[in-house]
Amino acid sequence: MRFTPLLAASALFFLLLSGTAHATAYPIKDPVLTKNKLYRTGELRPSDCRERDIEPDDVPAAKRYLTSVFNCLNAAWGAHFKRAGLPFAKARIGFITKPRRYCGDSWGKYTAGVYCPAERRFLIILDDDTLDDPSDLFLFQLAAHEYGHHVQNITGLDRAFDRYPYKGKSELNEQYRRNELQAECLAGVFIGSVWDSLDRTRDDWEQLLDISRRSGDEWTKARDHGKGRNIAAWLDKGFRTRTPGSCNTWTVPSSRVS
Repeated sequence: MRFTPLLAASALFFLLLSGTAHATAYPIKDPVLTKNKLYRTGELRPSDCRERDIEPDDVPAAKRYLTSVFNCLNAAWGAHFKRAGLPFAKARIGFITKPRRYCGDSWGKYTAGVYCPAERRFLIILDDDTLDDPSDLFLFQLAAHEYGHHVQNITGLDRAFDRYPYKGKSELNEQYRRNELQAECLAGVFIGSVWDSLDRTRDDWEQLLDISRRSGDEWTKARDHGKGRNIAAWLDKGFRTRTPGSCNTWTVPSSRVS
């Protein structure tokens, strides 16, 4: 079982740290964040997404595996947006085997994937740690999480988050956590929608939740992704409901995004 912190980063818009925003009080008030049209789109309909074979430390197989999952993501979310009458744009995916600068920032020590809104593309690092035990659902969830950031991007959520004012690092970190945990929940929505097509058991899902609980801010001393229990809780909520409306992290109490 992997114990790597699951810090699949979002856009890494650390320009926020420059203080471009100004002080404001909670709660979050921007309707783009709190009342987004995405929340009214209903349930993701079931679809098929067969997993391809993959072995430890096999980079070519991992690329094929993740590309297949990625194609499922484009298809499922594209169909969902079409039914809801919302504009949609496909994401793109890329792979690296060593850390590199991406989207204007360096690759974080514990980062497995990064989504770049400007490119509508995410990179996943296929290193020894990421490919240590690909038999679990970690890679599947990783792709789904990064795609969650793409959903945030094309619905205006990401832009609203990037521009939202804050007062101090503590408030900024909470906004980061709301953003990351929403992407986690959206990942669960997708996984739940394709679950019946996967050759998986309930134990596989519980194992992924255990991985998530071991991948929170407690393991990195960061405060920008959420505690492991909250990461697992939002992932599981999306999985159970299969509805983006259940992923409104912007209106819940701070304790649920700690």
